Amino acid sequence: MKLITHISRVLVGVLFIISGLIKLNDPVGFSFKLEEYFNANVLNLEFLIPYALALAVVIVIFEVVLGVMLLVGYKKKFTVWSLLLMIVFFTFLTFYSAYFNKVTDCGCFGDALKLTPWQSFTKDVVLLALILILFFNKKHIKKIFGRVAVNVTVYASLLLCILFAYHVLNHLPTIDFRAYKVGTNIKEGMAIPEGAPKSIYEFVFIYKVDGVEKEFTDKELDKIPANAEFIDRKEKLIQEGYVPPIHDFTIEKDGEDFTEAMLGEPKLILLISYDLNKASDEGLVKMEAFSKKAQAAGYKVIGMTASDEAVIAQKKKQHGLTFDYYFCDATTLKTIERANPSIVELHKGTIVSKAHWKDSEYLQLK
Repeated sequence: MKLITHISRVLVGVLFIISGLIKLNDPVGFSFKLEEYFNANVLNLEFLIPYALALAVVIVIFEVVLGVMLLVGYKKKFTVWSLLLMIVFFTFLTFYSAYFNKVTDCGCFGDALKLTPWQSFTKDVVLLALILILFFNKKHIKKIFGRVAVNVTVYASLLLCILFAYHVLNHLPTIDFRAYKVGTNIKEGMAIPEGAPKSIYEFVFIYKVDGVEKEFTDKELDKIPANAEFIDRKEKLIQEGYVPPIHDFTIEKDGEDFTEAMLGEPKLILLISYDLNKASDEGLVKMEAFSKKAQAAGYKVIGMTASDEAVIAQKKKQHGLTFDYYFCDATTLKTIERANPSIVELHKGTIVSKAHWKDSEYLQLK
């Protein structure tokens, strides 16, 4: 059991550190995932949504530091109990998401590694088993350094995590794992390869039979009683086909699609605010100044948001914004960029650079 405990200790500690660091690299992205869980149709904890970012930062820092604490043998009772409570909670959460199909990606490894709900649950079950081994064999968990060295290691890791979180929140993720990273051509990212598998659907017909609603597939139409009353028809996904990395990107205005035209622009700046009501006022002022600078350098400049026309008009008047806003889905804009507002530079559809609004004056236009 001593050997098994040591192996479990290394596996759990390393996995917690890696998982935590990936999310710490992009705490805003993890906060979006927490908002999904807090939503009314999942856990119905909507009162926590305003605190999602703060919770995200605390959780991922705690995750990394717990991994370090386990590896160096710091306060083993507190560490093992914390690991156990955390994994029990997340095992329940991933099972709930998988069984009821509530959240399709747990966000355990951010955008670096996508897991299906059942894969996430399986991963948590394995982790739970490893942590139970540690829990019942705490006596084998010893400090690997002297007391002072262990304390310094733990507190240094905590301080470094806090500094790293501060940096990425005031700039952008250090490593971009998303489909819209620098160097990506958006048109190519939306392309579907020839011969790629297509999604398979079946029609489901809903009829009221003797006062009770029943569903019939398109292969069961002959079983529908003559006295049945038709209620509705819906599509049911049987098998998902190939989904390109970029599949929901659009640039629309007044009901017209400008995606193709904009992606053909030789020099284009996108000033992105997924929700203008939540955008930094200081940031919007900086976007106007940057817009003028970019236009003077020969760039076409447009804003992109999911906010409605009334909000757009109010923000343009409030901050004297002279560039036009185009519509794109909020989830897509959150995926493209984490800051609100932020800058994306495109050359004929290829992402050349991205910047937080706080770094707008340092962005070198080409």
